[in-house]
Amino acid sequence: MFDPKELKYTRDDEWLAYEGDIAVIGISDYAQHELGDLVFVNLPEVGDEVVSGEAFGDVESVKAVADVISPVTGIVEEINEDLLDDAALINEDAYAAWFIKVKEVSATEELMTADEYNDYCATR
Repeated sequence: MFDPKELKYTRDDEWLAYEGDIAVIGISDYAQHELGDLVFVNLPEVGDEVVSGEAFGDVESVKAVADVISPVTGIVEEINEDLLDDAALINEDAYAAWFIKVKEVSATEELMTADEYNDYCATR
């Protein structure tokens, strides 16, 4: 499980952590709260390329469908298959419910610290 204070965040409400040279990506607690009860997740396939600033999947809630934007460019090494069976895991703990792990990271979006992200969320 990740500590939200140690993560980096995007303006699109994704979080990013590193496990060595592997980027781990999920959506923030703020995002899951705004979306409401999540019922479906669409994730890429292992081996797919993700591009910084572009959607790699989406989440569907009882309220809306939202794209999940990649904060990095690289190759999908692993997907969290548990989310495909139970999207509500994201509502239970957004920081334990990672979406994808990416290798060969070559570009990143502008990332915020937890404090910067909290300040950003407070203005919305």
